[in-house]
Amino acid sequence: MMKQWIYEIKKLIIFGSFIVLCFWKFDVVLAFFSAVLNILFPFLLGGAIAFILGVPMNYIEKRIQRAVDGRTGHQKGKIKKTESNRTKKFVRVISLFLVIFLLLFVVTEIVVYLIPQLLETFGQLGERVEYVIQRLYQYMESHFRNSSFLLMMIDKIQIDEKRAFDTILKFLQKRSDDAIQDMMNTIKTIISSMTTFLLAVVFACYVLLQKEKLKIQAKMALYAFVDKGRADAACEVFTLAYETFAGFLAGQCLEAVILGIMFMLSMSILHIPYAVLISIVIGFTALVPVFGSIVGFAIGFLLIVIVDPVKAITFTITFFVLQQIEGNFIYPHVVGSSVGLPSIWVFSAVIIGGRLLGVIGMLIFIPLASVSYALMREIIKILHRKRRVEHLFTKKEA
Repeated sequence: MMKQWIYEIKKLIIFGSFIVLCFWKFDVVLAFFSAVLNILFPFLLGGAIAFILGVPMNYIEKRIQRAVDGRTGHQKGKIKKTESNRTKKFVRVISLFLVIFLLLFVVTEIVVYLIPQLLETFGQLGERVEYVIQRLYQYMESHFRNSSFLLMMIDKIQIDEKRAFDTILKFLQKRSDDAIQDMMNTIKTIISSMTTFLLAVVFACYVLLQKEKLKIQAKMALYAFVDKGRADAACEVFTLAYETFAGFLAGQCLEAVILGIMFMLSMSILHIPYAVLISIVIGFTALVPVFGSIVGFAIGFLLIVIVDPVKAITFTITFFVLQQIEGNFIYPHVVGSSVGLPSIWVFSAVIIGGRLLGVIGMLIFIPLASVSYALMREIIKILHRKRRVEHLFTKKEA
């Protein structure tokens, strides 16, 4: 008992010293953690990419493996274990290749279609703005033609063209060196970002190809350094977190696709301009819960109102009708069932995540809040059973 007491005191002293160091040398500690995070960032990004790609990859892998097992089922007794492992590895490689190919295909198709559409849209907007400016100029000319005060003010305005040209030239010469330096810094940043992303993709591929082995190694390390009870609890939490995050990701992507298709069909039937472009934008922004579709609506409204204000009103009514359908019928069945989080907590998670980490925080905090909600619910049930008060609440309330 004395040794255990001394051991606990040592842990308390080390923890207290660490806290004092953090407050005393806060800038040094912050710089240290920033440097460590900068080193680990490619691996963290690779883990996130592996998690995202792992959801469709698992689905494809199971389907291919089931087809292979069904075709070779009558030869199971003859197939050696090494050949079975080789088949699984081959199926995994094929699944990873198919996921990456499908992702690149979708991105390429969207970009190939979206860029010409955006160029055409901006061209039309430029012509529309020029037309509005001409009409405004004609209106001012027709109404202020006989205004002696306005003509007098225009006559007093004198522009020294040579002096203005010299001023602009000096400004450009002064900014040229800064512009070159900014361009070099931008090129370095782009190269560094591309290198980090490529390293993250390679790391993600290694993780996906060896996920079972990595899972076993992590589990062995956990049970080696942590008590069995706490290790079991940690495994349950990790399993719950993975299932919640995977369900949320799959449901959110499916919901965004359904919403984009609904808008494309509705806008095409109502002959609203930029139907496909705005549908893609709304479907993409709908990946961000609660506020994403509102951003998509604002972009679509601005594009439509310049071309046809009447159609902009029609688009507004269509948006709110489809939002009600999506919020009351589609989202609860597609995403809500996988997350299992009440609406008020979804709204709170989006706000808190957005304030802390921006758009990424909005995506992360909903499944994170769902995991916390599920764990707290289980803890409360355990405490109710210990205190023998579970009979005060019905199953529906619990």
